[in-house]
Amino acid sequence: MKGVIATINREVPIIDLTHQIPPQNILAGRFSLLNSIPYFPRGTIHLAVVDPGVGSERQGCAIQFSQGFLVGPNNGLFSGILAQFPPEKIVTLTNPKYWRTQEVSSTFHGRDIFAPVAAYLATGVPIENLGKEILKEELIDVSFPRPEIKQNTIIGYIQYIDYFGNLISNIPASRVYNKQWSVSIKNDNIESKNTYSESDPQELVAIIGSHGWIEIAMNQGNASEALSLNYGDVIKVNLF
Repeated sequence: MKGVIATINREVPIIDLTHQIPPQNILAGRFSLLNSIPYFPRGTIHLAVVDPGVGSERQGCAIQFSQGFLVGPNNGLFSGILAQFPPEKIVTLTNPKYWRTQEVSSTFHGRDIFAPVAAYLATGVPIENLGKEILKEELIDVSFPRPEIKQNTIIGYIQYIDYFGNLISNIPASRVYNKQWSVSIKNDNIESKNTYSESDPQELVAIIGSHGWIEIAMNQGNASEALSLNYGDVIKVNLF
């Protein structure tokens, strides 16, 4: 993919965001984009490929939004960031003029379609030239339900599991600022701390992570394995 981009525009700088997305895990890709794109300069072209539906009828898309452009499969990968920054223009990638070849691989659209499209955008090709415009309602959305907020509890969902096994919820830290709180998950009540080091090794702890979401961690251990939890599982925050 980098070779294809350089062939079209060898001057464009490329920053690798991550190559650690678990195979076919659209939710992990969604989270990584959601929490990284706001730190990039406006006008950046974000090329993302987590594409278990490659070769099927799923669409490829390019999206213009206030922070720049998104290029990749229309499978929900961009639904997190677009909830923060609504799309301004969306096109399907139906114009083969901007593909690497018209004989596209059925297993590697990242190389043959998405990478060249991103490179052409970086040369100044208008997004309208890339294909047919579609409505935002035609974009796939894999977002979790919003947290349910009650008087003394907040019900949310695990939206990401990082390399260390930390369980990151979709409950924003703003909901617990200046409050005492804990997390209930299955039969465990997990006390909140400010840092990992305030807990003993192998002890579960609820903290506010660097992404700004409430998360459950295990000091020097793997909370996901210890609790046998996965994406979409429910957590409850207790306020007192």
